[in-house]
Order: sequence, then structure tokens, then C-alpha cells
Amino acid sequence: MRRGIGLLLIAALLLAVSGCGTDREAEPAVPHAVVVGFSQLGAESSWRIANTESMVNAAASYGYVLMMENANQKQELQIKSIRSFIASRVDVIVFSPIVETGWDNVLREAQQAGIPVILMDRMIETSDDSLYTAYVGADFYAEGVRAGEYLIRKADALGAEHMNIVEISGTIDSTPMRDRQRGFMDAIAGDPRFTVIDSISGDFLRSKGEECMTTLLDRYGADGIDVVYSHNDSMTLGALDVMDRAGIRPGQDIVVITVDGEKEAVAELKKGRINCIVQCTPALGGSVMALVQGLTDGRIVPKISHPVEGTYSDLDDLDDPEMEGF
Repeated sequence: MRRGIGLLLIAALLLAVSGCGTDREAEPAVPHAVVVGFSQLGAESSWRIANTESMVNAAASYGYVLMMENANQKQELQIKSIRSFIASRVDVIVFSPIVETGWDNVLREAQQAGIPVILMDRMIETSDDSLYTAYVGADFYAEGVRAGEYLIRKADALGAEHMNIVEISGTIDSTPMRDRQRGFMDAIAGDPRFTVIDSISGDFLRSKGEECMTTLLDRYGADGIDVVYSHNDSMTLGALDVMDRAGIRPGQDIVVITVDGEKEAVAELKKGRINCIVQCTPALGGSVMALVQGLTDGRIVPKISHPVEGTYSDLDDLDDPEMEGF
């Protein structure tokens, strides 16, 4: 009798244990938080700061964890950051390459780890396009073309017979530097009114824009320069400071063409001190995070994504409410 009662107790205990196990298996799994490793190349301009803010805000709106590192304009720090993201097993890596070359080894490591890579704002030069999954950013060549097309219109409006052009370029071997230069040169090619007399790099920095403009004025004098084509607003604003100190009226004595659309540059355009701004939006975060969502959902995403951008100039309506800047 006691043996029978004992067997019944053991059976009841086994049933209870198995029931608890069933309950645990039925509990919903805790959802995995999507982690994005983001290497920003620096904080050299208002554009870059606004771009970082766009990424932070977009990640928060999607509920993603953003592991962010600032490379302070050093490629070796970006490579180190990417390797740390790989070691942390993030879901997606996003970075803005400082220069175009030298990425194949670290991106091959990401590929072997099964982590997709999104390039933002700048492209890379590689013989293996499979090393990155997607690119989100401006069509820099088209920006250069728009700058050149504006200059043709401006020369027509001025009735200019000949114009000497100096270029203040961005960081050597970066995608925007190469493509903004190439697009501009292609747009004005074959027009005998234009001569590009010099091109020097200002690394997208306001302080170096000042240095470049000082050098150019020392070489050619105010009378030897008709047009300044600068690859971003920060360098342009530095160049304006130098012109002011030299007694030059920017926008009148020298035609000033710039790229980006910062609030300060837009204000200078409205004052007549800048003639043309080719827009380059920093608000890329939403597009990047949409791609992250697609990748984590297992969908195929577009290889190239460009934002819609325009041009503001003294030949257009300066009271346009959309002409605000960032």
C-alpha cells in the first residue's frame, strides 16, 4: 500500500516538473535589439555634425542601438573601430570613409563574419564591390556638374568674355573631392571663357579654407581671380574671411560657388556674398536605418541610394522658404 502511494507521488512530481518545462518553452523569446556600429570620420564641419545628429535620431526612432566612434580624420582609427564592431558582433556596420582606398582587408573581415556594411556619404575604391552591401549619399559628380552649369549661366548674365577660376578642393582622394572636381570640369569643358588656374586642398576645414584663399591671393592677386569654386561651405566661409580682410567684396568682385547648404552659408547667399550653393543634405540617417531594417529583415536592398538635392543661387528666388540651410 505504501509502495503504491509512493509511486503515485513520484508520478505527480514528474507531471508537475514536465508541466513547468512546457510553460517555460511557451514563454515568448526576448527580441534581439538591432545593434548598428557607426564610424563617423570626424566633426570637421556643421555638415558633419548635422549628419551625425541625423544618424543618432534615426537610430533612436527605429529603436536600434547605435555604437558610434569618431575617427577624427584618421583612417587607422576607422579601421580599428570597424574591427571592434566585428568583435562585438554588431548586426550592421555603417561608416563614412575618410579616403577611397585601403579598406579591402578590414571589409573582407566583416564579410567573413557575415556582417553587412553600408557606406554613408563617401564611396570606396575596390575591385570587389561585394565587400560593401550598399551606399547612401549624394551624387557628388552631379553636384560638380550643377556648380559648372551655374557658372555658365552666371557668365552669360555678366556678359563675361573670360574668367579665371581657382578651386579649393576637399580632402585629397576622398569621393566628394574627386567627383565634385570631375563634374565641374566636365560641365565647363570646351567653353573658352573659363580657365582653371589653380586647385589646392583645404581638407573641408574652415581654417584651411582661410589658408588656401590667402595662398591664392598671394599668388594671383585679387585682380587675377574671377571665380572661387569651393567644395564645401566651411572652406568657403574661411575664404570669405580672408577676402574681407583683403578689401575684396565676395560675390561681387569674385564669384563664389560653394557646396553644402549650411545656415551661415545660406545667410551669406542672401546677403549677396555667396553667389551659388549646390545643396548636399546631411540628413541621411533615415535612409540608412531603412536599409538596416531591410537587411535585418532578410530583404534585398538597393546598392546605391541618392537623396534629392538642388541648387540655390543669386539667379533664382532668394525668398524661397525652402532655402533655410541646416
